[in-house]
Amino acid sequence: MLGSLPSFARLTAELGKLPGVGSKTAARLAFHLLRASESDVTALAEALLEMKRKVGFCQRCFHVAEESFCRICRDPARDSRRLCIVQEPQDLLAIERSHAYSGLYHVLHGALSPLDGIGPEDLKLPQLWQRLEQEPLEEVLLATNFSVEGEATALYLAKLFKEKGVRVTRLAHGIPMGSDLEYIDTGTVQQAVAGRREL
Repeated sequence: MLGSLPSFARLTAELGKLPGVGSKTAARLAFHLLRASESDVTALAEALLEMKRKVGFCQRCFHVAEESFCRICRDPARDSRRLCIVQEPQDLLAIERSHAYSGLYHVLHGALSPLDGIGPEDLKLPQLWQRLEQEPLEEVLLATNFSVEGEATALYLAKLFKEKGVRVTRLAHGIPMGSDLEYIDTGTVQQAVAGRREL
């Protein structure tokens, strides 16, 4: 029935292309926009266009930026001897929110996934090797996701960095704060026991 409304169907189809938005959510968003004032819809459209025109990626670390270099790369207070490697800009933001890390970053924009045809050449690895040649690093923190692809990427990078004589660390993973052991899955408990540290 809504297919007979071409403009509504087009909007729903475009919204459905967003990650995590299925056909029902796309329709719900389209109905919301239909009920919104024209000024609200115009403001949204303008914000989308402005973001697309002004925001790109940092030439050094590939985090989002409105200038050639992001605010983190421009900050002289950051520890330039430490480099945290993440898969996506969202991962960088999660680490920044923790206030637990004060070094620099490198965003890969993905992870190795041979089954999906994603190899080293599809990530920001050439730029990473260039940074390794130009920047004196003491430590590389691998903060890729704890998925099969993230672990494969971390192992691949660890091997290459160790060959270059750079100290490699990995984000710890295990039991979340405030959790009861009895409710934690076996794999997570195994990782926590294997990654135990001395007190």
